[in-house]
Amino acid sequence: QVQLVESGGGLVQAGDSLRLSCTTSSLTFSSYVVGWFRQAPGKEREYVGAVFRGGSITFGKNFVQGRFSFSRDNSKNTAYLDVSSLKTEDTAVYYCAAKTEQGNAAVPSAYLYWGQGTQVTVST
Repeated sequence: QVQLVESGGGLVQAGDSLRLSCTTSSLTFSSYVVGWFRQAPGKEREYVGAVFRGGSITFGKNFVQGRFSFSRDNSKNTAYLDVSSLKTEDTAVYYCAAKTEQGNAAVPSAYLYWGQGTQVTVST
């Protein structure tokens, strides 16, 4: 059974920075696009962005303001989401997911595998 595992979430202060990790021991990570989504209470799952096999990146439409960045280390089968200047509205469960190169990276149904999510709570 394929598993993606997110880590790095927790309770942080507004203005802090955070790094979330997504790792797997059951996929050849380099073969997949890794996407990041988040879901706040009472809201739909939202596309944050994705890092493609060659390292190129796309951002969700609400995430191009420079606070979010993505990277991957295929040798460690790990992808990262870095968030700076955290705001209370960043509070959400953050998910990573993996897909092939086909399909729209912004669409959750395009992804084959999902992590369980990691909670990020930003306090004032």
